[in-house]
Order: sequence, then C-alpha cells, then structure tokens
Amino acid sequence: MYRRLPPLKSLRYFDAAAKTLSFTRAADELFVTQAAVSHQVKALEEFLGVSLFIRKNRRLHLSEEGQAYWPAVRKIFEQLADATAQLKSSGATGPLTVTVTPSFAVTWLVPRLNQFNERYPEIDVRMKADDQLADFVRDDVDMQIYYGNQKDYSEDLFTQCLLEEKLSPVCSPDLLQGRRRPLETPDDLRYHNLLHDESTDEWKSWLKLAGVKGVNLDTGTIFSHSNLVLQAARYGQGIAIGHSVLAQSDIELGRLVKLFDIELTAQSSYDIVCPESWADKPKIKAFREWLVETVESERIRAGYIY
Repeated sequence: MYRRLPPLKSLRYFDAAAKTLSFTRAADELFVTQAAVSHQVKALEEFLGVSLFIRKNRRLHLSEEGQAYWPAVRKIFEQLADATAQLKSSGATGPLTVTVTPSFAVTWLVPRLNQFNERYPEIDVRMKADDQLADFVRDDVDMQIYYGNQKDYSEDLFTQCLLEEKLSPVCSPDLLQGRRRPLETPDDLRYHNLLHDESTDEWKSWLKLAGVKGVNLDTGTIFSHSNLVLQAARYGQGIAIGHSVLAQSDIELGRLVKLFDIELTAQSSYDIVCPESWADKPKIKAFREWLVETVESERIRAGYIY
C-alpha cells in the first residue's frame, strides 16, 4: 500500500532551516519570506505530530525529534540532487577542455576537481593553464575560467561571474613577530617590503583607499603570477596584496594573516566564459552548474563570502 508522504515543499524548507538554524537565513537561501519558512515548518510539524525546533536563549535549535529526522531528509535531497544531475548529464560524455588562469587552477580549482569527477565520471576534464582569453575555435577549447571584466569580452561570448575578488594586505605570521617595525596601522607598510606582480596597480589602489602616501613600489622582487606573490609572502619575504579567493585557504590554515580591515573590490573577477551558442551544451552546462553550486555551498557552509 502506498504510504502518505509529507509535502516535498515543507521538507525542503525544513532542510534549509535545519542547516542554517535560522528561519531568516533559510528564507534568504530559498528566496522566500521568513513567514513562508515558518508556515511550511509548522505544516510539517502538524503532519508529523512533533515539534522539530525549539527556541532557547533567543536561538533556534533542533529538537530531539528534529535531530533524528534531519539526517534522513538531508540524505534524501542529496540522493535526489545526484539523480537529477545524472539525468541532466545524459549526453554529457567525453573530453571537456577548460582553460584556466594558472593561479586559480592551482589554488582553487585543482583541489576541488575530484568532486566534479565523482559526480560526472563520463566527462574527462582536460585543463590548460593560460592567462590569455582563449580563441575557442583556434585553441580547441570548450570553456574558460578567465580573470577579467566585461570590457574584455565580445558580444558573441557567454559570460557568468563566478567569484569576485577582495584585495587586502596579507603576510606570514612570523613576519608580524619579527624585529622590524610593527604593523599597527596601514602607514607602517612604508617600512616593509611590499610584494607584487608585474603591475603595481592593485597596491596603488589599495594604498590610496587606505590613505597611505610615500610608499615606493619600484623596488623589490617582482613576480609573474599572483600565486608566486603569495608563496613569497608565506615564506616571510614581505607583504602581499592578497586576493581573497587565492589567499583564503592560506588564511584559514594560518599560513597567512590578513592585515587591517580595509578591503578593495578588484576591478576584475573570475568569470566563466564560452561562445554564446555553446553555453547549454551538456558537458559545458554540467561544469558551469557544478562550479556555481560549489561556490554557493562553500559560502553557506563556511560562513564567508569570497
């Protein structure tokens, strides 16, 4: 006999509320009102005949019944998502050639790529490292993750912003403990070695935002890529203008320390790029959607914005 199941919508709202432990944040994630989340959770509680949440010290907590129920609900949605992805990827097989900015490839994409491979084992990702915007036909490239802005792209290209960059100085914890002049204010940067790539524009813009004058950016070692700048900073060779996306893991692991609370939004962002007519090809669409989903899930889980 077919057993009556709870409403799928109520389960979805419960899952979001249980994950965030906040009706407000669940509403933001689902693009609905807080009242809608509250209503759906209440409807599910009435269906089940139990309370799924309790409020204690003005905070939302799962009840004992909610704690027992949520893992099963979460697993169901994960299985449904996997089944949907597999169905949508029908025809998404064979090689997918992706050109990626070298620093982004090493720091962000490569450590996460196994997640895509597990979900789409029939797609063979072939990665090329290149800072230049691809000629997709000539270079035999399917799609690209490019660090640029809208003025770089022609009208026949599909573009989708994946990650924006916030810029702020970072350095090794050992450098803060050294004998050199302390870094108590942005003005103290003038007494330290500032690391940068072939362009000093980002440092100049950040120093202007911070109101710092008298800094000489024409001396010191110059690096060709942002990941090399961060590598030098990790070894205590100076202070880098840290890109939030590239420096995030080093900051989380304690290898780099963010200095000051002044952030500058970079003029460029990491964008998904491909010919407009290719954007919905199964392989490309699968990789695009996985990239966006990965960014969003990490934002929610870690509680930070790149």
